[in-house]
Amino acid sequence: MHTERVELFVSNTEIIKKPFKYQHTMMQRIVALLYAAENKTVDVEAIRHSNELIKQNTKRFSTFRGFSSFSIAAMLSLTNDGLTRLQHMLQVYDLMKDIKFRNSEYLVMAAYQIAAQAPPEQFQHAVQRAKTFYDQMKTEHPILTGRDDYIFTAMLALSDLEPDSTIVRMERFYQDLKSTFSAGNHLQSLTQVLVMGSNDPEVNARIMTLRDTFRARKLRMDKTYTLPSLGLLTLLPSDPEKLTDEVVDTYDWLRSQKGFGPWSIHKQELLLFSSALTILEHVENLRREVLPTAMSTTITNMIIAQQAAMTAAAAASAAAAASQSSG
Repeated sequence: MHTERVELFVSNTEIIKKPFKYQHTMMQRIVALLYAAENKTVDVEAIRHSNELIKQNTKRFSTFRGFSSFSIAAMLSLTNDGLTRLQHMLQVYDLMKDIKFRNSEYLVMAAYQIAAQAPPEQFQHAVQRAKTFYDQMKTEHPILTGRDDYIFTAMLALSDLEPDSTIVRMERFYQDLKSTFSAGNHLQSLTQVLVMGSNDPEVNARIMTLRDTFRARKLRMDKTYTLPSLGLLTLLPSDPEKLTDEVVDTYDWLRSQKGFGPWSIHKQELLLFSSALTILEHVENLRREVLPTAMSTTITNMIIAQQAAMTAAAAASAAAAASQSSG
């Protein structure tokens, strides 16, 4: 059965449509999800206020005013002090650029992760750790590793994982799973998720079980778009069959709602939102019951990171489409 959060997500998408009608549709849905993740109804005026803060504190051609500005404004609107968070974010962004992270929507979102989750005195340390993780990933996979890895690199930097052994584990996952999921960017993203979990030898078997359970229900969680979500589901200490049922129930209910039909939203995108909503619900329940706080925080942070990655990817594709149409 779908939850109140799923209904909130749908009502949030309706609230957003009119005041932000010029925003990319996927961006509207991501903002609806960001608010639903906090169990909140979209606050249109708070988002507008945050957007003004961005304009007042950045230059005209800043990436912060690009296609991801809408979701940045939404994230800032969900904090107690949006101006301070934005200033911290700009500070981290500059620190990351200083050590050769390249300007992009992904870097904006990576800077947000660090600004949101580290105290200011730790910014420099977190940025340096992110660069260490990134450089080691680049050594292992020079062609695959690029700007789209910045967000999960920031997440690894904020964890207590040690870079050398973590990259070894990531590479082991990569080699173990490439015959199943094929080598590529999507598999690297999956390993970045899996390495955040405990050192459980059953992880590989569990991810196969989940993949097959979804396939039996005629849904593919093992495609480029959704593979990191499959990784997040794998980290949850819940029965694969039950997890799949919940994602499928959410998917089916969303599909029946206005604005979520086959003509409105692609199957893989809908699956992405269905799995995110299911994972959020599980983390909330497990936090009340058995899941250690550290693990529930890790999974929550990974969901935030994936939302950020979705935002950056949508912004990047919107920017590419805009440059093609104006070319």
